[in-house]
Order: sequence, then structure tokens, then C-alpha cells
Amino acid sequence: MTNMSLVTTFILTGLPHAPELDTFLFGIFLVIYVLTVVGNFLILLVIIVNPHLHTPMYYFLSNLSFIDMWYSTVTTPKMLMTLVSPEGSPISFHSCVAQFYSFDFLGSTECFLYTVMSYDRFLAISYPLRYASMMSGRTCAILATTTWLSGSLHSAAQTTPTFRLPFCGPNQIQHYICDAPSVLKLACADTSTVEMVIFVNIGVVALGCFFLIVLSYVSIVHSILKIRTSEGRWRAFQTCASHCIVVLCFYVPLVFIYLRPGSKEVVDRIVAVFYTVMTPLLNPVVYTLRNKDVKKALLKLKDKVMYSQSKW
Repeated sequence: MTNMSLVTTFILTGLPHAPELDTFLFGIFLVIYVLTVVGNFLILLVIIVNPHLHTPMYYFLSNLSFIDMWYSTVTTPKMLMTLVSPEGSPISFHSCVAQFYSFDFLGSTECFLYTVMSYDRFLAISYPLRYASMMSGRTCAILATTTWLSGSLHSAAQTTPTFRLPFCGPNQIQHYICDAPSVLKLACADTSTVEMVIFVNIGVVALGCFFLIVLSYVSIVHSILKIRTSEGRWRAFQTCASHCIVVLCFYVPLVFIYLRPGSKEVVDRIVAVFYTVMTPLLNPVVYTLRNKDVKKALLKLKDKVMYSQSKW
């Protein structure tokens, strides 16, 4: 940060909408937020307490649930605040920096994690006999740690140059979060270099990860077609379908906002809802409704809770 940063408070203007929809939208997004946090917490809890789910796939899923809990918490509460304040929601300069860093850190870590999860599915389906030795506990821990460290470095590479710029004029951020395109428009200096750094940074990570995910799934499809029984093919397909749904819902809006030429603030804010609010909710919905193991574990957990309550 530099002494030229004269703005001490920003104003988040929120989603574009008619004022009479404030209460309705507040209720909708509040319900989504509660369901997201509770749903992801339950998945995390079930995986921790159930020994049958102590496998690489569920280890990475628990990391994803933890990320989505905080990803939603970083963005949604501030969005809710903009809906109850007609003038917008104030956010201090340093809180904006923290939100900017956390939002990018969790988002990029999720990006890397989806790549690792696709690689895990590739090994499980293509090398079933060697899978246990190839995906040992130590390997899983190294891969997970690498995703978190990579996300941290990726976020720092964007946050540092952005907030070294001077902010001395308008302070209204045309968004419900402190996001790169919206924040850079308020800088009192040439932002072309920083914009290029962010564009290349996001482009390399998003497209690189997406390419590796596609490569993994092309290999997975090739391996699935080699499975002789239709039941085996169907089980292998179901295992991967959930991951594909969540990946597409995360990547399509992200690429649309950050990697297309030009930027339309109104459109960007609406599209951002999909990967900041809806994708974290999709994780518990998709992975529980489409996964028999998780559903069984949830029922067992429910029975244990009911039994403990009956004893009291």
C-alpha cells in the first residue's frame, strides 16, 4: 500500500435491481447462504466421522466443501448488506483488500482443486489396481497443500499490484464485492499494466487448469469405453458426472467475466452470482443427491444424532 491511497472507505453498490425487490432478493440469497454453509459443513462432518469415506476422492471433496463454506462467506454477507442499504454498503480500504485477497485466494484454490480432483478420477478409473499406491495419504496431502499454496501465491500476485495503485477520487465500486475489474476502474493512475498482469495471471491459471481437466476426462472416457460391462461403465460415468457439472458451472461464468474483451458492469455482476453464490451451493446438492455413499453416511449420522437425543 502507498501513502497516495487517499480513499479510506469504498461503497459497494450491489446487484442491479428494482428497489421494490430488496426484501425478496434478501430472503432468497439469505436462504441460499444458509443452505450453502450448512450443506457444505454436513459434507465435511460426514467425511470426517465416517471411516468408509476416508478415501482420496472424499478427502479432496472435504477440501472443496471447506473452500465453498468460506467462499460463500466472503461474498454473500456483503451482498446482503447492499440489499438492506439503499445507498450501498460501506467497506473500509483494508477490508476491501482482505476481501479481494480472500475471494481470489479461495477461487483460485478451488480452480486448482478441481484439476486435482479430475486427476484423481483419472487414476481411479484408468489404473484401478495401482490406484491405492499411486494416491497414498502422503500424495493426497502434498497435492492438497500445493493447491492451497498455489492459490495463495496467485492471489498475492493480483492483490499486491492492484492496491499499490493510488485511489484518490470516486469510491463507489459497481459490484457487491471488491473484484479486480470494478476496483481498478477507481484508480487514479494508468492501470493497463496491472490489468495485463491480472489478465495473464487468470488466463494462465483458468485455461491451464481447464485444459488439464479436459485432458483428464478425455482419458477417462477412453478408459470407460474399455470397461466390458454396462453396469461398470455406468458406475464410472456417474462418479465423474457430478464433478463435470460443478466444474462447468464454475468455469463458464469465470471465463466470461475475466477473459472476454471489454466489460459490462451490469452483466458481470449478474453472471458473478453463478460462481460466487450458486456454485458453492451446487457442491452439497450435486455430491449428495448423486452419491449413494454420502447419502448413506448422512443417514447414519442422522440416526446417531436421533439415538443420542433419545437417550437424553
